[in-house]
Amino acid sequence: MKRKKTGFTLVELLTVLAIITMLVGLLVPSMSMVRRLAKETKQKAQLTSIGLALTAFRDEHGDYPPSRNAGPIGNQVWDYCGAQKLAEALLGRDLLGFHPQSNWSAIDSTFYPLNPDLANLDARKGRYLELATASAFKLDALFDGSTGMLEGNTYVICDVFGAKEITVGGKIVRAGTPILYYRANTSSKQMEASGPWDLNIYNVQDNAQLVVLGKVGNPAITHPLLDSFYSPDVGVIDPKVAVLWPYRPDSYILISAGTDGRYGTTDDITNFGN
Repeated sequence: MKRKKTGFTLVELLTVLAIITMLVGLLVPSMSMVRRLAKETKQKAQLTSIGLALTAFRDEHGDYPPSRNAGPIGNQVWDYCGAQKLAEALLGRDLLGFHPQSNWSAIDSTFYPLNPDLANLDARKGRYLELATASAFKLDALFDGSTGMLEGNTYVICDVFGAKEITVGGKIVRAGTPILYYRANTSSKQMEASGPWDLNIYNVQDNAQLVVLGKVGNPAITHPLLDSFYSPDVGVIDPKVAVLWPYRPDSYILISAGTDGRYGTTDDITNFGN
């Protein structure tokens, strides 16, 4: 008696492989979307935490931290932008807590270890963010020392989108892009006119020296956000009001560069808008 052979034919195997390939093709984009949504949710949570910390800072010190970009002082040529001032306010210039006598400047005399008064830990107000989750990195590490007019030996709070691998304490970690911080000029009614930038409700120059450094991990890639953020992409203007008016003109705005690591594109995550 002849035994009947069992098994798949070549056509059947190819059909199964084609079906599996189609399923994988459908699954991979879905998984990528889920991962992106998870990152965006985590980023929004980080901005919420920063917002709560800023409220605590205001309650204790009477106002939100300044964000105006400090120009050269005396023989110093380093600027100190809004993102750096945000990190100093919430974590301290040396991550050991904010000192109320800070003059918000990048000049050496404000660097705590070199100033006995500012080095006094008893006068510190503590950190307003948990250091373990603050994602604070030095500008020097993010931009390989090429920080232009900015003082590189200072910290910024970075977003959750890992833009670059850097070594910290002998370990390789992924650092995100700095969170941009702009405090509103509550006495102003001007959004963007031909007059000086510092007369606007928000001054785009507060972080211009940081934005001009390019993308973290690839400085050759530039940011659309540089000279203006009263644009549809950045979306600072609130569309729900009758007259053009920026979001949160009584407080501040925060901007994460989003997945693409570029400020001023439609994937930015902010504390305003939708």
